[in-house]
Amino acid sequence: MLNLTDRGTAHTCNGLTRRDFVQVGTLGAIGLSLPQYLAASEQVEANKKDDDRACIMIFNLGAPSQVDTFDMKPDAPSEIRGPFKPISTMSDEIQISEIFPGHAKVADKFSLVRSCYHTGAAVHDAGWQMMQTGRQFAGGVESPHAGAVLSYLRGRKTDLPAHVVLPETMGRGGGNLPNGQAGGFLGKAHDPFALMADPSQPNFKVPDLLPPPEIGEARLQRRRRMREVVDSTLKNFEATENAQLLDSNFQAAYRLMTSPEAREAFDLSKEPTKVRERYGMTRFGQSCLLARRLIEGGVRFVTINTFLTVFDEITWDIHGSKPFTSIEGMKNIVAPLYDAAYSALLEDLDERGMLDKTLVCNLAEFGRTPRVNPAAGRDHWPQCFTTYFAGGGVKGGQVVGRSDPIGGVPAERPVDPGDIAATIFHSLGLDIESHLPGPAGRPFPLVDFGKREIHELFA
Repeated sequence: MLNLTDRGTAHTCNGLTRRDFVQVGTLGAIGLSLPQYLAASEQVEANKKDDDRACIMIFNLGAPSQVDTFDMKPDAPSEIRGPFKPISTMSDEIQISEIFPGHAKVADKFSLVRSCYHTGAAVHDAGWQMMQTGRQFAGGVESPHAGAVLSYLRGRKTDLPAHVVLPETMGRGGGNLPNGQAGGFLGKAHDPFALMADPSQPNFKVPDLLPPPEIGEARLQRRRRMREVVDSTLKNFEATENAQLLDSNFQAAYRLMTSPEAREAFDLSKEPTKVRERYGMTRFGQSCLLARRLIEGGVRFVTINTFLTVFDEITWDIHGSKPFTSIEGMKNIVAPLYDAAYSALLEDLDERGMLDKTLVCNLAEFGRTPRVNPAAGRDHWPQCFTTYFAGGGVKGGQVVGRSDPIGGVPAERPVDPGDIAATIFHSLGLDIESHLPGPAGRPFPLVDFGKREIHELFA
């Protein structure tokens, strides 16, 4: 999906943008008073500070087992602790599973939160929406992804979109629910740009960003027709503000398709072979490398889906029985590609001086059952799981929160999806007390009442 957002830049003599003028003209229809609108506008302006902050959200579809990865219980019975042993790391406070040797080398750069939970259904897509938006959808209202919120509040910095999803948006999760990776009530203008390609494939390119000699006459003609359609539409609109806004949005999309800078950011062939191999020549590994390039190019928020669905490929969804994998299968198939890419990403960001301004958060929809099931796997468990954070002002090498002796429920400092969202927004320099224009034009809080950032991460 192309992100068609482009905040108006033409101002009237009193400082209002064209977009402001259009919106004020429709306030009565949507039930938002002028004072409410002006207050919301002030909050948008206030959220433009720390403009160089960025975020990479790694979403681990399928949900890793906390007991076998980052919250091990070596003293628990065998049916709880599983087959793996804990190892020491670069942080005196952190021990993790032996299946993550790369993580161990960069553990001084990230901090674990071992007391996460949510009260939603134990189905994948319910967790996806809650963990990426901070809320469970209700009453037909879809909350925006954290990247969509940033897109709305700050817009794009360059020809590149404000929010990109790699390698593509999530597929099915089993519950037939929205996956939480869209603009929600902020509108499709704040949906992410989805790559829709595997960056690990030979000669990888983004078709819509290819220069004219490479795209072929058919695609070139399509671009020309797009321009002609918009020009014709604008003439029919006369010189209305809506027409000008349509033209502004189209120009943003057209700039992306024709921008040399955009092509450069997406061009992995510019990277040395050693760097690409360091990340791993896998779909996830090259997505992590591409995320770094996009952040360098001016993208504000990149979401990386470790996997695309829980049905057609081996993921963290380790139920044990086919078509899923077992706990041992996770060690041999999933962990190596994930470990290599994540550790390379943190080291690369740090070496380039980007980590301090780039939050890297690793989330999942829930955890896994503390007890191993009869198929040598673990099942869905939203009652307790681990997330972790690096960069973006986070102090590395810490453990926040604690689970009970079997990793079943938080025993100390419980953290829910609203707290996770507040933490991301806080790192990005957003005012978590501010509001968005919600459904029917009513002010909608950035985070729910009482939700705050995990302040220990920034201590």
